[in-house]
Amino acid sequence: QVQLVESGGGLVQAGGSLRLSCAASGLTFSTYAMGWFRQAPGKEREFVAAITWSGGSTDYADSVKGRFTISRLNAKNTVYLQMNSLKPEDTAIYYCAARSWRIATTLDEYDYWGQGTQVTVSS
Repeated sequence: QVQLVESGGGLVQAGGSLRLSCAASGLTFSTYAMGWFRQAPGKEREFVAAITWSGGSTDYADSVKGRFTISRLNAKNTVYLQMNSLKPEDTAIYYCAARSWRIATTLDEYDYWGQGTQVTVSS
């Protein structure tokens, strides 16, 4: 079965950096677009970043543009989210998701989800 396993979350001070990883199995990774979403306490899950199956195109939420970078390594079935200049408002559970072929920015367009990893940014 398809599994997406996130890692790399933790506690960091404002202005710091973290790199999240999402390891995929049970699917042909190189044919899936990948996305990162996040959910803060009391809020709806929201789009953060996405990358095409080839890695040739990316998309970002306005709130993270210039600070976060999504990338992927198809040889390792892994997608990454490099987060720099973190702010307290970035505190959330971060989820990776997979969608066949085309890039997307809405939750219901994704087929598979990971369990999430907690990111906490202290002020």
